[in-house]
Amino acid sequence: MPWPSRKRDKGAVADKKEPDAKIAKTEEETPDKEEEEKSTKPPAGSSKSGWKNWKKTKESDSGGEESKITYCHWLLKSEPESRLEKGVDVKFSIDDLKAQPNQTTFWDGVRNYQARNFLRAMKLGQQAFFYHSNCKEPGIVAIVKIVKEAYPDHTQFDQKDPHYDSSSRKENPKWSMVDVQFVRMTKRFIPLSEIKAHHLAHKADGGPLKNMMLFTRQRLSIQPLTKEEFDFVLSLEEEKPH
Repeated sequence: MPWPSRKRDKGAVADKKEPDAKIAKTEEETPDKEEEEKSTKPPAGSSKSGWKNWKKTKESDSGGEESKITYCHWLLKSEPESRLEKGVDVKFSIDDLKAQPNQTTFWDGVRNYQARNFLRAMKLGQQAFFYHSNCKEPGIVAIVKIVKEAYPDHTQFDQKDPHYDSSSRKENPKWSMVDVQFVRMTKRFIPLSEIKAHHLAHKADGGPLKNMMLFTRQRLSIQPLTKEEFDFVLSLEEEKPH
């Protein structure tokens, strides 16, 4: 059985290479009670500004209204370097995933309500970027896919696990996880710095990365991506690094 709670959530501090972020408490040390009471589905179109100057969905009404954002891909953060949390090493790199039986594992240890809700919204077969975080050079290293939709995270009931939650009950579990499977490595490492450069440019000209949660909600360990965001970032693997 894979070692427990090794994914990035309790360690969801800002990335070391992200100059605009402050190194502060982890995202779930002080969970917002209001988040717990929200729907278990992520809000479509939660960004402050919609997709102006970008492709409208077919369902969008005419009259210049902004289209709702549809999330169908994901970004999962995990720490490739050793870090102890309550005596347990939470390191889990892409090589660790590839070493698992059938290159598949459960994505446990998420203890933030919004990140949990995103987990619960994941659908079988959807793809996600595997993102190395909280390391010397954070960025995207691989693609994985969802092979089992959300189900109770067993680590919340394990008193020896660093993500044990004494307030959670088996008859009504607070926390969920999904199973993910390795698909392939990206053709090259896509660093955070490169993605950020495009994000800043798109904020000015209305491109697909202008509202990317990697920068608007950077502390979240589970982040949704639109098809446009996913496709654009994936296209970067074909370009020579700057």
